[in-house]
Amino acid sequence: MASNLLRHTVSLQHSLRVSARAHRHVSQTAAKALVESEFDGPLMRTEVPGPKSRELTKQLGQIQNVIAVNFFCNYEASRGNYLVDVDGNRMLDVYTQIASIPIGENASICILWRRYNHPALVKVMTDSHNLSAFINRPALGVLPPDNLPEKLNAGLLSVAPRGMSRVQTMACGSCSNENAYKAMFIWYRNQQRGHTDPSPEELKSSVINQSPGCPDLSILSFMGGFHGRTLGCLATTHTKAIQKVDVPSFDWPIAPFPKLQYPLEEFKRENAQEEARCLEQVEDLIEKWGKKSRPVAGIVIEPIQAEGGDNHASFDFYRKLREIARKHGCAFHVDEVQTGGGATGRFWAHEHWGLDDPADIVSFSKKMLTGGYYHKEDFLPDKPFRIFNTWLGDQTKNLFLTEVLKVIKRERLLEEVKRSGKVMLHGLYELQARYPHLLSKARGLGTFCAIDVRDETTRNNLIFKARNKGVVLGGCGERSIRFRPALVFKEHHAHLFLNIFNEALAEMK
Repeated sequence: MASNLLRHTVSLQHSLRVSARAHRHVSQTAAKALVESEFDGPLMRTEVPGPKSRELTKQLGQIQNVIAVNFFCNYEASRGNYLVDVDGNRMLDVYTQIASIPIGENASICILWRRYNHPALVKVMTDSHNLSAFINRPALGVLPPDNLPEKLNAGLLSVAPRGMSRVQTMACGSCSNENAYKAMFIWYRNQQRGHTDPSPEELKSSVINQSPGCPDLSILSFMGGFHGRTLGCLATTHTKAIQKVDVPSFDWPIAPFPKLQYPLEEFKRENAQEEARCLEQVEDLIEKWGKKSRPVAGIVIEPIQAEGGDNHASFDFYRKLREIARKHGCAFHVDEVQTGGGATGRFWAHEHWGLDDPADIVSFSKKMLTGGYYHKEDFLPDKPFRIFNTWLGDQTKNLFLTEVLKVIKRERLLEEVKRSGKVMLHGLYELQARYPHLLSKARGLGTFCAIDVRDETTRNNLIFKARNKGVVLGGCGERSIRFRPALVFKEHHAHLFLNIFNEALAEMK
């Protein structure tokens, strides 16, 4: 073991010197700890997708739709911030399974040589005390295990947003939002009735999809917002047409989201006017739908519109929107499926707003490893099976989350995110200055960053070129690239990414 460790240390020292010489373009190579279980950089053997990926895509294509498949992965060989594909290509992962990997692997444990996932999570899997949770998957809403309250308190409730002491577990982002919408509608109808018991007429008419049991209520959402692909969520998703075409939807109000001008410091007056215009439209829509007898029961919004193009608004915009919701008696739902879990430098992105009462409902998934939503007491259903499905999530995911939260705290990863994010954003500013014909509008909070590319075709080509140089990226919106590294993405990873990204840009016309 000791001799293996020595050989690894000498090899890593050599690799770091080679890496430093090879990538000294726009960003310095930060010092790395020598005792590390992670790779020292990308290693490309074929183009991506390579021959093995293409063959597997062909095989899977005989079974299901593979149009969206990029390449096949070897998760056994992947570790830390690096994803390895089936052709042996090792890539720095700055997309992390569509922003859903929280901590990768611990860079302080050398001899374990674990995989893509963090050793703390491997320990959860191998702990005999957790065997029952993995072997048995109970219907949590009717037959929960005896340790469920303890695990929820140690996990999800330990990071509950301000003012919230209740959480409803779910499986994914879409079903989290879908049931959060239902909770808002139930809450709103109880407010209208003045009590919680539906009338016999309401009960009877609801079964056949008629009013008054199925009331004409609505949820206000924003252009560019993405809240899921299930039927109710799809009515509030306004990004790509392919997600919505051919699917019936609800007549719900859609407000404009501010289109800010960059650099922000040069357009303060114009951006303030744009945000004021959008807020005025929100109030007009609430009043208009009220007159249509389809009152707005809730407002849903992302702290940063992710899928829609990483669109930002000022913190003041969200503060004023919160007041509008309160003024008109609408529930206020903050969708933190993409932004929650620490990527913005705070555990919840809405914490940046500085509000004592930021929301009525906060939904989550992705980096939280499980799905669900936090809510105020008033949004708790008083009858069984109103917010319900067979499993209501997966208790094993809360076991993982509890360990993730320990690692975040122990390794001060939110501080790491802030440091790495500064390197990322500063580097993106430099690159857009170097390539103004290709890049613009660099923006971000923490490592939750993005940049616009000249057009959609150029964006897609740039992502493909960067991938073949060893960096996995993802697109969003019409022409943006979004960067979504894990929380263990350190400063030297940011420097490495920027240098490889620069190489890709230098080859673009």
